[in-house]
Amino acid sequence: MKNKNLSFMTQAAMIAAIYVVLTYIFAPFSFGEVQVRISEALTILPIFTPAAIPGLFVGCLIGNILGGAILPDIVFGSIATLIGAFFTWKLREQKPVVATFPPIISNIIIVPFVLRYGYGVTLPIPFMMLTVGIGEVISCTVLGLIVYGALKKYKSTLFRTACLLYTSDAADDK
Repeated sequence: MKNKNLSFMTQAAMIAAIYVVLTYIFAPFSFGEVQVRISEALTILPIFTPAAIPGLFVGCLIGNILGGAILPDIVFGSIATLIGAFFTWKLREQKPVVATFPPIISNIIIVPFVLRYGYGVTLPIPFMMLTVGIGEVISCTVLGLIVYGALKKYKSTLFRTACLLYTSDAADDK
C-alpha cells in the first residue's frame, strides 16, 4: 500500500510540475482575457489517473503564483481547474471528448468574473466567457485529445499503480 500511495503522490507531483512548466514557458498567452493556456491540455489526465486531480490543482496554483497572478486569480483559477479535473475523472468512462467539457465549463463560469472583479477588465462578461471558452476549447479539447491519443496506448504502463490504488480502495469500501 505504501508503494501505491507513493506512486499516486509521485504522479500527482509530476503532473503538477509539467503544468507549472507549460504555464511558465507559455506565459505570454496563458493569462488575460484572451488566453490559450497550453497546460490546460493536461486536464484530460484524470481519465487515466485520479492522481491528476491534485496534480492539476497544485500545478495551476503554483503556475498562477509564478505567473504573477493576483490572489483571487490564484485561488479561483485553481479552484476552476480542480472542479474541471474532478468532473473529468467522473466522466472517465464516457467518450474522451465529453471528458474535456468540465474544465471548459468551470473556466468559462469562473475566470471572466476573476478578470472583471480581480483585474478590473471592463469587457462584457459574456464576451470574456466567449474568449475564455474559445481558449479552453483549444487547450482542453484540441490539445487535450492530442495528449489523450498519445498516452492511451501507454496508460497501463504509465498510470498502472495509481489506477490500482483507486481500484483497490474502491474494492475495500464495498
